Parts: sequence; structure tokens; C-alpha cells
Amino acid sequence: MLLSTTPWANAGGAIGAGLAAIGAGIGIGQVGKGAVEAIARQPEASNDIRANMILAAALVEGVALFGVIAGILAMFV
Repeated sequence: MLLSTTPWANAGGAIGAGLAAIGAGIGIGQVGKGAVEAIARQPEASNDIRANMILAAALVEGVALFGVIAGILAMFV
């Protein structure tokens, strides 16, 4: 595997990929926390809340995947 010849690109790519993964974990945790609180307040709307939670978590995960890929590309290009 050929890494970039610039060491700052390698470090920046690794830090960027790590921050994207950490940010996604925090974001999905906040989405889950909000959904649990909303279901606790209004149990009759649990199906709608759960569906919206899954959609939001999928969007956060998709953005995180783009961030991780961009970080890895920064290391190898």
C-alpha cells in the first residue's frame, strides 16, 4: 500500500476518519436518546417515532461513511 508522501496528509486523514466515526457514534446516541424520551412521553406514537429514529440514524451513518472514506482517501492519494 502506498501512503501519501506528505506525512501531514496521513495524519490529517487518520484524524478526520476518526473524528467522523466518533461524531457518528455521538449523533446516533443522541438520536436514540431523543427517541426513547419521546416514546416515554407519548407511548401511543412509538411506531412513528421508531421509524423516524431509524431513518435519522441511517442518514447520520451515511454521512459518517462519506467522512471516513474522505479521510482514507486523504491518506492514500
